[in-house]
Amino acid sequence: MRKTFKMFVYLVKLKSSKMILWCYLIWYLTMVFIYFDESLKIWINAIGVSIVVGSALLLIFSESNDKCGTWQIFRLYFTPFCVSSFSLLTKDWNFIVFLADNFWHNTIALFLCFIFLGITLFLKKNANVTD
Repeated sequence: MRKTFKMFVYLVKLKSSKMILWCYLIWYLTMVFIYFDESLKIWINAIGVSIVVGSALLLIFSESNDKCGTWQIFRLYFTPFCVSSFSLLTKDWNFIVFLADNFWHNTIALFLCFIFLGITLFLKKNANVTD
């Protein structure tokens, strides 16, 4: 019950920029589910890109006075992993930027994003959560 409440509070306090990031993740996971390839080469390459680019991003951010939190560091590594694996998974399909050539695959991903946004906005409008 306590974890449910924490999730509820998290969604209520979620900023629009993070809502967009969650939609990116929903889109990515939907497309990975639909176009999944178990080839180990794809996932090893994505991990390699993630390590190289994530480390470069961490070096860039470490020069600023802002301290990176655990989740920020995770995102610095996870984002290049997602971009690289998405690119490798979709290379033999007729994607235009990030859109599949299959209308229904795009519709599923968009629908899931709208469900997330709808739930989050509903909770934000109807919840009384204080700090």
